[in-house]
Amino acid sequence: MAEASELAGKVALVTGGARNIGRAISRALAAGGAAVMVNARSSRAQAEQTVALIQSAGGRAALHIADITDAGAVAAMVEAAVGEFGRLDMLVNNAALRAETPFEEMQLDEWRRILSNTLDGSFLCAQACLPHLARAGGGSIVNIGGMTAHKGATGRAHVVTAKAGLTGMTRALALELAPHGITVNCVVPGTIETLRGLPGAPERPAHRQGLPPVGRRGAPDEVASAVRFLCGPGARYITGQSLHVNGGGYMA
Repeated sequence: MAEASELAGKVALVTGGARNIGRAISRALAAGGAAVMVNARSSRAQAEQTVALIQSAGGRAALHIADITDAGAVAAMVEAAVGEFGRLDMLVNNAALRAETPFEEMQLDEWRRILSNTLDGSFLCAQACLPHLARAGGGSIVNIGGMTAHKGATGRAHVVTAKAGLTGMTRALALELAPHGITVNCVVPGTIETLRGLPGAPERPAHRQGLPPVGRRGAPDEVASAVRFLCGPGARYITGQSLHVNGGGYMA
């Protein structure tokens, strides 16, 4: 069990932190003692609630609205985090778009939009955060992957491709950033019980409504616990790995 203050004095930036897994990650890192900059692209009200939940529990958090596919907006967000809290130690690339479209009907603009949010966004955030993470003397990057990148899925060629690319980026950056003392890992959620019915988040198709071997869907807090561990002092010898949190739904 993680110590309640193992992240004390640290600062985290969490993209897509307004709700669901992103909110749980933000709260988990704050519970570990970190100050958290919560990013959202447009869900200001939900992001403000995430910040309020952290602050009501005695933690430190702030909100920054930014489109992570915009290089200038990302640079401003990172500088805002450092300006607010004085440093930056952790980046969690959680922001992603959901979509369900048969491959033969998929348009190029939809393909590019999904890949850009996951891959361009993670690239821009990691590159902007790098000087600060290196200066911290042992930073952490945690990417949030997807089980379908390992199993495949129908109607989600763009999502699967984007998340598979994120796995490759994780390994590449783990090697390249190791001399800076920065660890880079990927947490891969399985079937997680999250709020559905949001724009761009279609209902789960019937063929993906079954349960994994443990007999239940996971909770966002269980994904968040894995992220908190990988950001903590007990995971400094872990890098370039994909940690699956899926109740046995996929066994690597």
